[in-house]
Amino acid sequence: MDFQEGEILYFDKPLHWTSFDLVNKIRYEISRFLKIKKIKVGHAGTLDPLATGVMIVCTGKATKKIDELQYLTKEYVATIRLGATTPSFDLETEVDAVYNTSHITKEAVEAVLQRFTGNIEQIPPAYSAVKVQGDKAYDLARKGIAVELKPKLLVIETIELLSFRKDEIEVRIVCSKGTYIRALARDIGVALDSGAHLIRLQRTRIGDITLDKCLQIDDFKFTLQAP
Repeated sequence: MDFQEGEILYFDKPLHWTSFDLVNKIRYEISRFLKIKKIKVGHAGTLDPLATGVMIVCTGKATKKIDELQYLTKEYVATIRLGATTPSFDLETEVDAVYNTSHITKEAVEAVLQRFTGNIEQIPPAYSAVKVQGDKAYDLARKGIAVELKPKLLVIETIELLSFRKDEIEVRIVCSKGTYIRALARDIGVALDSGAHLIRLQRTRIGDITLDKCLQIDDFKFTLQAP
């Protein structure tokens, strides 16, 4: 591998790691292996710390391809808890409201999911990296400052219900760049007349790169040393 000329690598991001944690670890291992102080490393498509799955990481001159790679279609498997909301729309924050779920049926969920396919407008979460007058929205949210974010146009190609329970659903989502699955969980909860939040998220594909093609970060340094 020629990391300075440029490589495109695929990793399964570990739970609780930020996207930058992964990039920094890869940069450290490559720099150590090559015995150099600096090398360009970047990622194409952020994942939240509580999400796992496919991340594309570019090195050297291949970092010029990041913008292009970010527009590849993405696939996720998400587990959504029904009947409760959190300010962050996931498990980063505590439950702030509880709702009735006795009226929710599998048929109702399937009907609601279809309303979110195609071109939709989505308001990003307050706990997100969206910039608000130069500040990141999540920095303001954590300070208790309310922000009004503008809706963004995006494309959801497919939403498939994989499993259903009264208080929990698992769905497969194929979508465009810029989709917040946490915000989708929020909107599904509203549409079901019951709050919801994301409790598990795995990105299973970017373009044609699936999880089985990804490296585990713990094995990366051994991959570097392989003949």
